[in-house]
Amino acid sequence: MGVRETLNKIENMVATAKTFPFTGHILINDNDLVHYVEELRNDLPKELDKAEVIMKERDQIIEDARREAEHIRTDAERQAAAMVENSEIVLKSKQRGKEILQETQQKETAMVQAAEAQARELQNNVDAYANQVFEQLIAHVSRTFDGVQQAQNGVQQAAVGVQQVTQGLQQALQVLQTAKAGLNQPQPPLPAQSAPAQAQTAAEEKPAEE
Repeated sequence: MGVRETLNKIENMVATAKTFPFTGHILINDNDLVHYVEELRNDLPKELDKAEVIMKERDQIIEDARREAEHIRTDAERQAAAMVENSEIVLKSKQRGKEILQETQQKETAMVQAAEAQARELQNNVDAYANQVFEQLIAHVSRTFDGVQQAQNGVQQAAVGVQQVTQGLQQALQVLQTAKAGLNQPQPPLPAQSAPAQAQTAAEEKPAEE
């Protein structure tokens, strides 16, 4: 899997993560995140190897251009030496040799410049690609870290709320236990009545004779 594909998966995981109610924080599977980070560790050296191969190709292009230019120069010198037969031929040969040498130098310069321009373009492309990969990696890891930190803060806030609810329940339990203890206490006996009062009460309760 490529680096960009792994980064897209991390971004999609963050975008589709569940949100804690009333907090706006998200919940991310840390196992998936660790798995994607491991994929990045495995794939990133491969991308760097590709960049190294491109650099080697650039050096090979320059070397081939220089070798071809040297071959052209040697061939031009051999042709110029073969033209030396008489003065007129020598003059023409010298003139032609200068022209060939000049053309050879121009071709050599043009080939080297073209090779260097192509090498610079390859280098710029490699640098731009590497910078893009690192920027995306840093951005995704930063957003993932922020999401994990927000989720951790949400869990801590939820833990504080649970602790407050627990304390309230404990206080309510203590109040109920105190009220129950008050109900289970024995009631005090009623005060005893005096004898006249008892007789009067008995007379009131006895029905009148006809």
